[in-house]
Amino acid sequence: MSIGRFLALTALGALAWPQESNPLVDRVGSTGFLQIEADSFRSLPPNQQELAYWLSQAAIAIDPIFYDQCSRFGLRQKRALEMIVAHPAGVNRPVYEKILAFTKLFWANRGNHNETTAQKFLPDFSFDDLRAAGLAALRHGSTGFTEAAFLKELDQLKPSLFDPNFEPLVTAKAPRGGLDILQASSNNYYFGVTLADVSKFTERYPLNSRLVKVDGRLEEQVYRAGTPDHKIAPGLYAEYLAKANSYFEKAAEKADPAQAQVIRDLIRFYQAGDPRDWIHFGVDWVQNNAAVDFDNGFIEVYRDARGLKGSSQAFVTVTDNRVNSMMAKIGAAAQYFEDRAPWPQLYKKQGVKPPLARAVEALIETGDFHVTTVGDNLPNEDEIHEKYGSKSFLFTGTSRAFSHAEGTRAIEEFAASKDEVDIVRKYGDEAEDLMTALHEIIGHGSGKLNPKLTHDPAYYLKQYYSTLEEARADLMALWNAGDPKLKELGLISSPDVVKAMYYNAARVALTQLRRNPKGDTLEEDHERDRQLIVNYIRDKTGAIVEESRGGKTYLAIRDFEKMRQGVGQLLAELMRIKAEGDFNAIQSLIDKYGVHFDPALRDQVIERYKKLGLPTYWAGINPELTGRAVNGKIEKVEISYPRDIVKQQLGYSRMYAK
Repeated sequence: MSIGRFLALTALGALAWPQESNPLVDRVGSTGFLQIEADSFRSLPPNQQELAYWLSQAAIAIDPIFYDQCSRFGLRQKRALEMIVAHPAGVNRPVYEKILAFTKLFWANRGNHNETTAQKFLPDFSFDDLRAAGLAALRHGSTGFTEAAFLKELDQLKPSLFDPNFEPLVTAKAPRGGLDILQASSNNYYFGVTLADVSKFTERYPLNSRLVKVDGRLEEQVYRAGTPDHKIAPGLYAEYLAKANSYFEKAAEKADPAQAQVIRDLIRFYQAGDPRDWIHFGVDWVQNNAAVDFDNGFIEVYRDARGLKGSSQAFVTVTDNRVNSMMAKIGAAAQYFEDRAPWPQLYKKQGVKPPLARAVEALIETGDFHVTTVGDNLPNEDEIHEKYGSKSFLFTGTSRAFSHAEGTRAIEEFAASKDEVDIVRKYGDEAEDLMTALHEIIGHGSGKLNPKLTHDPAYYLKQYYSTLEEARADLMALWNAGDPKLKELGLISSPDVVKAMYYNAARVALTQLRRNPKGDTLEEDHERDRQLIVNYIRDKTGAIVEESRGGKTYLAIRDFEKMRQGVGQLLAELMRIKAEGDFNAIQSLIDKYGVHFDPALRDQVIERYKKLGLPTYWAGINPELTGRAVNGKIEKVEISYPRDIVKQQLGYSRMYAK
């Protein structure tokens, strides 16, 4: 069902920036931590700054939910690890440093499964080390547990933390060992449920519930806070949703009337959990064009192998007026690009409502919203964006952080030619921004479904839908990058920008393998989409070829025009599949081109990256908004940049300290 994320493609590395301005502020193994900044906040009037503050507090309030959605052990693991990290006195120092490093990775991934590969990662300290560290923390100031309770808790958590064969994948879309996609996935959207069970069950709350088997019958545990009149009882995650609502009430007081209505729509949804309230919120939200914007809810479905259950996520943004004009110009030309899509008229949408398209800086990102998301298009529901349009976001603060942290070493290492190196060095940043904007604004939401479909396409295409939709958006960007309309709008400085975009799209199918150190299959939808595109074009047109020189492998573009033809061919087929709900066709395409890779090639890529010394994964550190209160009333909101993941995450946890 998801229609919208664009994840950073670029291979990144540290430049020699001054320490105080280098956004790469920390590193644990192959994971780099970036400090995100939002300079536009300072230009907001005081009431909008306070609005941003309360919306950010609501984003922190729902952050714990995603840890629990990823694993039934997630919040318990989090509590035990944070207790030790917050009380280092008395803990053996080398052991403490190992626990601290593991906890940073735990925060970065919202649990102990890598958020890109879905694979479990293990600590490099022992169970006995963790046990001794926890007891030392309890004896030196922590009141999180009694000693007896801590020892019991740790025994119960031991397999989830230390056994590599216990729940090894958070999401398994290509399961092995005779298990189905639900049984092989360790996430907490289902418990005791098989794929055969759900095939006979109609969910009333497909997006915002956990499905469990109780006494042989399926039961939906609805995510909701309950209503103040007690007519609707609290449900799953009531504590977090009620806390978020308390902050939303304060935010609504600072918002203009239209945005206040949007906020109260969400409060109602969080109270009752009714899907109709979620749609009502989405309709009002997508039509609200606010300088301080936000999203908060159960939104993306990538983590659910079925592609139905929404992950808890939030962001708060402020418009970046310095680069906003590009987004607006592309949005205004949405019908032009729709008319020139390479699919039959039957699937072309008429009367395209230009999406609200904005360049923004993120003030906070929590839950299943990660720093690698540099573009987003929402809402996901077809019934909303078909009638009311969508919003597209280009996260410029994030893009700048990546740009400042990136070097040219990876390009020089993996580019197939000097021409590629020269063009990408000069036009790579422009190509990345344009790719993101086209992907989000004219990619997602384009096209028209066959009226015979009585459900969203995700209902028919199941676990393959998110990959299809991300590939469709990427292909729309690649298809339209060379259109003369972009030059007419002043959005492209040279034809070589298009070449840079194509070079990046081909190369990423090779470089992304570094993020999958085990196995021979891709699980993450964006990675599947990129490999699908490259392998399909290689097979059908020969425009991209694999070359080997000096024991190193490269993906070279032999013919840009043939590559564009392949882009159009695949794009038209994906639109047909989506419009017709053709499950067999998408299963065949993705299984053939998007899932499997050569482990030996992956090992080569990883070794080349090791020699470059570049991070493989990325996590973000949010700006901090601090409300200065006088007599219980916020008088001033200040922004700062902590550059410290430990301070920030322990601060977030204090919202629920007991």
